Amino acid sequence: MSHSVHVIGIQQACSTEKTVSLKTTQELIEQASAKKADLIVLQELHATDYFCQTQEPNKFDLAEPLDGPTAAFLSEQAKQANAVIVGSIFERRAPGIYHNTALVFDRDGSLAGFYRKMHIPDDPGFYEKYYFTPGDPDGFEPIQTSIGKLGVMVCWDQWYPEGARIMALKGAEILIYPTAIGWDKADTIDEQTRQKDAWIGVQRGHSIANNLPVIAINRVGHEADPSGQSSGIQFWGHSFITGQQGEFLALADHQDACLVEADIDLDKTEQIRRIWPYFRDRRIDAYNGLNTRFLD
Repeated sequence: MSHSVHVIGIQQACSTEKTVSLKTTQELIEQASAKKADLIVLQELHATDYFCQTQEPNKFDLAEPLDGPTAAFLSEQAKQANAVIVGSIFERRAPGIYHNTALVFDRDGSLAGFYRKMHIPDDPGFYEKYYFTPGDPDGFEPIQTSIGKLGVMVCWDQWYPEGARIMALKGAEILIYPTAIGWDKADTIDEQTRQKDAWIGVQRGHSIANNLPVIAINRVGHEADPSGQSSGIQFWGHSFITGQQGEFLALADHQDACLVEADIDLDKTEQIRRIWPYFRDRRIDAYNGLNTRFLD
């Protein structure tokens, strides 16, 4: 018999108030629980608005420890839903050290593990280096849960094949990317489409290259730039789930809060790798340059 996991991602808009955002999250988790989800995946920094559009010292007050109130909320939700939950916090690790951290809670509400975002962007409207310290060098480590090994990464990590490959080599059965990415309204429709298609395409590539399902859950809605220096970010949604050959199992639209739902057969990875033996044919003797910044 196949090892099938019923997966539901939650695509939602977020508020500046944690209580408002988490109330919406709870309502959507309850809907996912009613659909008998085994795994529920939330988006990046789902408890607040995407505060990284500006650099403001008072935003560090939003940070919480690994066992803070948002973690307690997620733990209780996992227990109530009888599902594994992948959530997200702005983590205060120590004075002056903060992370963008994904938390994984098992069905009984216990913390199965966490992942600190490794790749940190610094672009107009996405000033994450101001807020987040990169994860530790050994951060690409799958998290063991009651439903399998989860290769959890976060947003900007999704553009890098190295992280996906390391997670796969360490036995991850699903690659998961909580996300917050959107459009600048000043860009043309054609450019916006290219950006969104590239985002989907690179992650489908990870799915294909590693013969693993991918879950990418993004937020929706427009969030204003508090500084007024830009038009803000229109988060493009399009949360999706792929199978082991990059095929779409579920794909959301660009504007609606919704559940993104699919059944994933984890045993299919073995079947596909017998047909497409990428791991057998890797030339590990020829990849020495990958641990350098640039090859002159």
